[in-house]
Amino acid sequence: MDARNRLTEEQLAQGLMALDGWSVEEGKFIVKKYLFPAFPDAIRFVNRVAELAEAHNHHPFIAIDYRKVTLRLTTWHAGGLTALDLASAEAYDRLVP
Repeated sequence: MDARNRLTEEQLAQGLMALDGWSVEEGKFIVKKYLFPAFPDAIRFVNRVAELAEAHNHHPFIAIDYRKVTLRLTTWHAGGLTALDLASAEAYDRLVP
């Protein structure tokens, strides 16, 4: 599966089965909400996400609401979701202590 090509619905469904808590939104994003014990924990997570996103040149939408962090992923140049989004989601999940 080429990371730059848009996923089929079947590929996306299969990829999401391997990810805990991620869901499809508006047919073009995968989204997950993380809840942390305290605000500083949420900010530390966001900083780690930012470093990883910058290293891979693939940046999520990030919303911070006190202890809750929401990540939304899509691949704009592909017009939807790609293997890169699934790989990023998996990598972000590994950042949670």
